[in-house]
Amino acid sequence: MLVTLISFGCNNIPENYIDLENDSITLSENSKIYEEVWSKFFNERDMDVINSQYFSEDVTVVLPGDDLVGIEPLKNFYGNYVNGFSDAEFTFVDLFGQGDKLVKHWNFKGTHDGDFFGIPATGKKVDLYGTTLILMENGKIKQEQDFFDNLDFYTQLGLMD
Repeated sequence: MLVTLISFGCNNIPENYIDLENDSITLSENSKIYEEVWSKFFNERDMDVINSQYFSEDVTVVLPGDDLVGIEPLKNFYGNYVNGFSDAEFTFVDLFGQGDKLVKHWNFKGTHDGDFFGIPATGKKVDLYGTTLILMENGKIKQEQDFFDNLDFYTQLGLMD
């Protein structure tokens, strides 16, 4: 009788059970994909890596005001960083998360020597830290939302005192 109770008790998995093993595998795969894409984009200047292999067709960049939706708008948006800072260095300070949700702590360094969202080159060096919240879906980047100190960034560019 005791063996029967133990057998049935061990096989009874609650409905709200979190599958941490599969969640861990998903996190590992998502982290690898995410880090590979952005390292290629920023550090190798490979703008073509922003494509439907790695991004959802309706990928969204959450911004104050209107969000950007779609691969081409995302490529154009982040292309401003590559074009505006030809010596840009992008570093992952940390990347962690759970399942399809990632958090990236990053560092961006470079010299503003090109057009950046319509701002002409200032020749100023920047060293900026920030955080990005990421949502993955089916192994593709679905959504990003960046957080960084804009006042500090614009001050480093010489645009504010």
